[in-house]
Amino acid sequence: MKRAIGLDVGSKTIGVAVSDLMGWTAQGVETVKWTEPDYPVAFKRLEAIIKEYGVEIIVIGHPKNMNGSIGPRAEASEAFAREIESATGLSTVLVDERLTTMQAERMLIDADVSRKKRKQVIDKMAAVMILQSYLDRANR
Repeated sequence: MKRAIGLDVGSKTIGVAVSDLMGWTAQGVETVKWTEPDYPVAFKRLEAIIKEYGVEIIVIGHPKNMNGSIGPRAEASEAFAREIESATGLSTVLVDERLTTMQAERMLIDADVSRKKRKQVIDKMAAVMILQSYLDRANR
């Protein structure tokens, strides 16, 4: 299994997770701050993480609308995927992430995490969920 990085791409932050060496579990790494569409700022940090972990594939959340259609956020994720593929030479996979942020928020609320702390970790949690769903499918 190739080592993977999972990204939850927003317009201001990018949640980052990486897979373990066996490709079974996803761990949150950090949240990268950026201002869309300033790709060089985001890629500088992401390329360092990719190198540090020996990542070979990039998994990006694809936030389709609930009816499955592609809206502005999904288009932004597609553009991000094209740009990072070109910058790193690694292949990307888009993973449907329709409910990941809501699931992450619910888990943090259930764990009694304060609103301020939730805001700091929500994107990283969503990245973990995006990557984990990819890993679960890949390992079936």
